[in-house]
Amino acid sequence: MLYLDTGELESLSNSLSLAQPFIGRIAQETNLTGFFSILEDALKSGDTTRAAIIDLTPLTDKVTRVLDKVLSGENALLSWESMISEKKTHSSKEFIIVSPKFDYSHIRPAKNAIESINKAIASIQDPYLPAVKVWVTGEAALEDDELAGISTGTFNASIFSVVLVLFILVIAYRSILLTVATLITLALGVIFCGAFAAFSVAELNLISLAFAVTNVGLGVEYAIHFCLRYRDKLNRHRKERALRMTLMTIAPSLLLAAGTTSIGLYAFIPTDYKGIAELGLLAGTSLFISLLVTLIALPALLKLLPAPAKFRSAKAPHSPSELSKKLATLPLQYAKPISLMTLVVSLISGVLAFNVKTDFNPINIRDPDTESVVAFKKLMEDEETTPLTLAVLSRDESSTKILQQKLSALPSVDKTVSLFDLQPADQDRKLALIEEMGLMLGAEVENFPQLKAHSDPAPQITRLIGTIDTILPEKSNMEERASLTRLKKELQDILIELDTRYQPSREMFIEKIQTALLGTLPAVMNDLSVSLKARTITLSDLPPDIRDKWLSRDGLYRIQIFPKKDLNDLASLEEFITEVQSITPETTDLPIIYWESMREVTKAFQKAVLIALVAIALLLLAIRRSMLDTALIMTPLVLAGLFTLASATITGTAINFANIIALPLLLGLGVDNGIHMLVKLRHSLAEARDIYQSSTARAIFYGALTTSSGFGGLAFSPHPGIASMGLIITIGIFWIMVCTFIILPALGKLVLKDRKDAIRFQSRLAG
Repeated sequence: MLYLDTGELESLSNSLSLAQPFIGRIAQETNLTGFFSILEDALKSGDTTRAAIIDLTPLTDKVTRVLDKVLSGENALLSWESMISEKKTHSSKEFIIVSPKFDYSHIRPAKNAIESINKAIASIQDPYLPAVKVWVTGEAALEDDELAGISTGTFNASIFSVVLVLFILVIAYRSILLTVATLITLALGVIFCGAFAAFSVAELNLISLAFAVTNVGLGVEYAIHFCLRYRDKLNRHRKERALRMTLMTIAPSLLLAAGTTSIGLYAFIPTDYKGIAELGLLAGTSLFISLLVTLIALPALLKLLPAPAKFRSAKAPHSPSELSKKLATLPLQYAKPISLMTLVVSLISGVLAFNVKTDFNPINIRDPDTESVVAFKKLMEDEETTPLTLAVLSRDESSTKILQQKLSALPSVDKTVSLFDLQPADQDRKLALIEEMGLMLGAEVENFPQLKAHSDPAPQITRLIGTIDTILPEKSNMEERASLTRLKKELQDILIELDTRYQPSREMFIEKIQTALLGTLPAVMNDLSVSLKARTITLSDLPPDIRDKWLSRDGLYRIQIFPKKDLNDLASLEEFITEVQSITPETTDLPIIYWESMREVTKAFQKAVLIALVAIALLLLAIRRSMLDTALIMTPLVLAGLFTLASATITGTAINFANIIALPLLLGLGVDNGIHMLVKLRHSLAEARDIYQSSTARAIFYGALTTSSGFGGLAFSPHPGIASMGLIITIGIFWIMVCTFIILPALGKLVLKDRKDAIRFQSRLAG
């Protein structure tokens, strides 16, 4: 009681003075007959202050709801704490701090500890009482649910993706054998890349784990390029010669593509953020591993497998229709309009890209249906329990109190709490009020009896119904009439139920009603009795485990700072952190950890992308020895990135810890496709051939299609983080395809007009 405000304590004192007659009577007859008798007297007198704790209408409504639940077979309890005082003397939430033992030999280190907690929770449930809801949350529980959810929540999406990828590969190859060879090659690449990751990095995190996404996406693309070129060579050569020619013609472009992409990924290594630096190392090296597997293991597999008979036909298996031929000429035929439209859309996208939202809160990318996330969000809804608070350390008592005053005056701060707030204020006045309440309630509270053996309540219920019938016509207030009518109906149903039951069922039913209506009363009276024995509290009286949370052994005081606004809003978060740090820069805790982490990740990615673009451009310039070629290859990469960010803004998709890791994959695909398409564009313009009638174009198309299908299926995952990653990858690949197949050929048509120049380019490439 000492922790209540003085005004709240005075209000409680008034409520208890009104409740004193009730407490005195119910203490003499603690059963249903006594309770219904008191309720009858209150209705007869019409003066609720003489026999009831609160106004009769709320009281009868609560009793009616409890009786209705009992008749429905549900467990119910009437809260006598809320009946005595609308302002609870303590929160309905109780907290148990648990330190789990982690088993790091298991993929879910906290699994055993959490299962033990759940068993303990199940053991305390009383089948005859309403369930005690215990929520398990915290860092360990959140991580455990995340690990469990990633595997189970994405299972259906993964199955869908695998089936779709297999279907696309079969269509692309027209061969089950080539599909199997591709999958085996991809599996080998994943195994070797995983082994390299285990050797080079101590442990993977959410960011560095993304190397697997890049490995799969680009690994399957390399295999598709090889297999489709091999298929074309089989139309004109025998199997062994087709393999040799495929290896000789495809290896240079794949090596160039892997080299430029790896340079871009290695640009992530110099960043300050460990996860991103590890991602650059793993993803960049994995490209060469996947390429080596493609150039070594895949030819060996194809040599062992028989060449499909259909590939020996002189007729190409993918003969285009007249419609597809006409569509293929559109980028070249309308090169100028497409280029102008691209310029306009790029300018608009540039504006939109700067407005893309950033979601700093990792809770938002976790499965919202898991217990730990639900519990965490419930804590956030209550300003008294929200985990999103700030903390700062102070040297001594004086500086702590001064700092609290400064922080409390900030517009974004709701309140501050320190060790000194755990010592109740105005204790003399409060103790006087408590003493008055003790004298008023006396031994009735201190020696409040347990519930008595239930006598037959039917006669008293019948008298109560009669009293309701008598006073009902006198009631002019419609709300009171409705409340009493509902109570009467429930009481009549109780009598009917009692009449239809025989012993021992009847006795058990009476016990259930008595427990529902009066079960909490003895405990509330006992708590009240303990509270009435309050004495002066000093800081030395605080339990050590509580004191240690606010005062360290080194004498540092902790101040907890509560926000006034919802910190799920990025502007409110930034305002809260900025204002508090203006007073005390050493502030820390979850909001700053979340905010600074996302800022560092974003800055690291921005730095890495800038370094990657410059490094790729310089490498291309050194190899191509042409500013024009370099600019054309970089165009799909830059435009696709711009359009992807603009699309994220339009669709309301925020950049978060999950989907930002799609960037390396999009970077790799953009560079690879630009290189392959430029080579084919130069070749086709030199020989006046359709740029789309080649294995290169088909490989780019099917490679992007398999990658988007493989990861696009994740967009349908119930896990928000995985779904956002799948969505961003799908959007990004779509724009890469648009830039590669439409914008790049249109620009190439405008700037690569000289056929002799194209021929010289081919000679230089061959040399």
